Amino acid sequence: MVTTKPRRGEIWSALLADAPKRHWVVIVSLDSRNLSDRASSVLVVPFGSYGAEGPTTTEFQPGETGLPGPSFLKAHFIQVLEKKSLLERMPRMLSASRMKDVVSMIRRAVDPDAEWPRK
Repeated sequence: MVTTKPRRGEIWSALLADAPKRHWVVIVSLDSRNLSDRASSVLVVPFGSYGAEGPTTTEFQPGETGLPGPSFLKAHFIQVLEKKSLLERMPRMLSASRMKDVVSMIRRAVDPDAEWPRK
């Protein structure tokens, strides 16, 4: 069980409902929810070990995340996760500018008119 309250931008290992093994996730919900004793869940976006750059997916290098290898954050898989499913917090968190990128990817996952600045 989590003894430390999660914060926006932190990377955690977690047990996702549809996966039998641990996954890395980034907390994307607002800290007013994350730090509240009344809220039992947070919003997360999972990382995957493979993928391709796209409107809702971006690659992160280990130096930025602290994860063992390159990882693909997949905003189209945003989900509600019970705080008790969070296992271990990584020492690094995403920067404010990278969190803005994540929010833009989430927006593109639900809004067909959202901008996508192709690189």
